Amino acid sequence: MRTCWVLDHPAHVRLLAPLLRCSNNNDVIIATKRQEVQNLIDGGDGHIPRRQIHWVERPVGEGMRRKALARWRSSHRFLAECCQNGQPISRIISVGAPLELMAAKSPILRKKLASITHRYYITDTEVNHIAHKLALKSATHIIIPTHWDDSLDNGFLANAQSKGLTIHRLDGLHGHVHLRPGIRSATVSDPPKVLVRMLNGKGIHDSDEIIEIPDSTLDGLEITRADEDSYQGDAWLLDRELAKHDGVITQSVTLASEAALLGTPALLITKAERGFLSRLEQDGYPLFHWNKACQGDKWKNMLAQFLTGMHLTDAIETEDWPNVRGQLADFLSMNLID
Repeated sequence: MRTCWVLDHPAHVRLLAPLLRCSNNNDVIIATKRQEVQNLIDGGDGHIPRRQIHWVERPVGEGMRRKALARWRSSHRFLAECCQNGQPISRIISVGAPLELMAAKSPILRKKLASITHRYYITDTEVNHIAHKLALKSATHIIIPTHWDDSLDNGFLANAQSKGLTIHRLDGLHGHVHLRPGIRSATVSDPPKVLVRMLNGKGIHDSDEIIEIPDSTLDGLEITRADEDSYQGDAWLLDRELAKHDGVITQSVTLASEAALLGTPALLITKAERGFLSRLEQDGYPLFHWNKACQGDKWKNMLAQFLTGMHLTDAIETEDWPNVRGQLADFLSMNLID
């Protein structure tokens, strides 16, 4: 089955990497032009195989609708060319990016791509309402986690069920797919080593979710910067950096969840609400979530809890690591090789 893989975000590259490694040689990739996606693909030897790539624009910011339309048409032309050359594409796998699914099905565009009968939409982010609405127009399969919070999804799950779409439920987080559980040091450095990641504010939800982190939060800590689009290290080894540090302070829900899964205490400062954040907290992972302005006694107490938590990781009791990688492979009818 020839597949088109849509890589729209750095977290999506990491999520799909184990599956790409066992994909067909004639599969193709549609990738979004964003710095961290390009860094991962350019440095992907040993992590993801080389495949034909079609680059598309990210439909955010000024002229978002125009960019989305241009991407839709560009992806359709690329998919049409692939279907005419060699084995036709029969499946698209996309994480949170519905435009390529629409480009495969749309009756408006001149060339209908009848061979693409399986269109998978994977998401763990309930608040991507626009993307979800578009995905319902063209997806055939929906893959969401068991901890999906339908009170946040604006009716997406209910609509998918009413349309008769095939719905698969992953019993775990996306980080469970591409991360490996490891053993962390029981000792904390003096001063504590903390990895910090700030967002650049260009994301579709950033304006509603980002909270400024005051410089004083970092006082007394040895800091490693991993800010969006400016991280100087090996992007594929960022998870190892998370495990090597005593803690993480970030505005990124993805990085915070990955750090917590690896047993590294994470102070997440954001207004964002996600079902997977609630699951991490319920399952006992070291996630400290602050969703207000960083001021006042309650904020100071939260910061103190996080700093103390870095010294208590040996007391953390969490759920067994679920085989979400195997579940996802089964949903996509693939055989893993690692």
